[in-house]
Amino acid sequence: MTAKGTVVVGMSGGVDSSVAAYLLKEQGYNVIGVTMQIWSPQQEDTEENVGGCCSLSAVGDARRVADKLDIPYYVMNFRDLFESEVIDYFTSEYLQGRTPNPCIACNKKIKFEGFLTKARALGADYVATGHYAQLYFDANRQRYVLKKAKDRAKDQTYALYNFTQEQMAHTLLPLGGYEKSEIRQIAASIGLRVANKPDSQEICFVPDNDYKKFIEERVGAEKFKSGPIYDTEGNRVGTHEGLPNYTVGQRKGLGLALGYPVYVVRLDVENNALIVGRDNEVFQKNLIAKDNNFILFDKLTEEMEVEAKIRYSAPPAPGVIKPLENGEVLVEFKEPQRAITPGQAVVFYQDDYVVGGGTIVKGF
Repeated sequence: MTAKGTVVVGMSGGVDSSVAAYLLKEQGYNVIGVTMQIWSPQQEDTEENVGGCCSLSAVGDARRVADKLDIPYYVMNFRDLFESEVIDYFTSEYLQGRTPNPCIACNKKIKFEGFLTKARALGADYVATGHYAQLYFDANRQRYVLKKAKDRAKDQTYALYNFTQEQMAHTLLPLGGYEKSEIRQIAASIGLRVANKPDSQEICFVPDNDYKKFIEERVGAEKFKSGPIYDTEGNRVGTHEGLPNYTVGQRKGLGLALGYPVYVVRLDVENNALIVGRDNEVFQKNLIAKDNNFILFDKLTEEMEVEAKIRYSAPPAPGVIKPLENGEVLVEFKEPQRAITPGQAVVFYQDDYVVGGGTIVKGF
């Protein structure tokens, strides 16, 4: 074992995790490559399996990279854990009228909880991934901190707000100080075939990005009950095809011709109704978040000015966070935000630092 210790790198077969493994080996770590198996046994017998970061098709690429880097490589079975913690959660959230973020659930429950636990049990000191974020120990704060990546276009801190201090002490994110273009150049310079492999854009367990078909196959078409569409004044204006088909802010696929553009304002699960309105009615100034986790400190005890990001693709917006009695957090934005969506994450920043984040309960 080398002086820096042993690190198990989650290898997806893509360029990012491949170069992460290379960089850590160059830094003097004893590197072991692992792909997390999340696909079902049925998929092993077919050529058509889901794409994405941990698919069956990724194993061949990851194994070739490991051979090229001369590091040990294994496949670890996370199928049952992934099923219960990510897929069941994803399905349940949609059926309850919320819009989940499965990548955040996967990072929390699989990559930095289950994966880290297994790696530590095998005697490893660290796990590492190809996420674009900067993680290090801040001597002034006497805490581990998470900062935005150098490449702001690729920054993935939004999906990493659930880190605990214990997890951060045993996690390495070697790509945080690089631009994506630099990572591809490094891959090409050392002869990796994945140097120009496209990034995965879709949810890894949903074939063809068809959410409706995926959920229907899991829970049955009867869960997609049609129901009324109302405008915000209570007038019935149409019929929806099942609430899991819709999300706040959606315009396409409503099947309405009201003479003006309409958007989904709210999903009323109790009455199986879809509420639609004009564009200005999709904007709200406040939200409540639950299941909050904080990185810069253990607990929010007083109001604090932050920039808050309500979805992965949204720019952070200035506002104030305030603690509520039940552990929830009130977020008050300076300007109304478009399509605050229950089930999505809201992540709080100060400058480049991740303060913490939680799950949106409601906007108002």
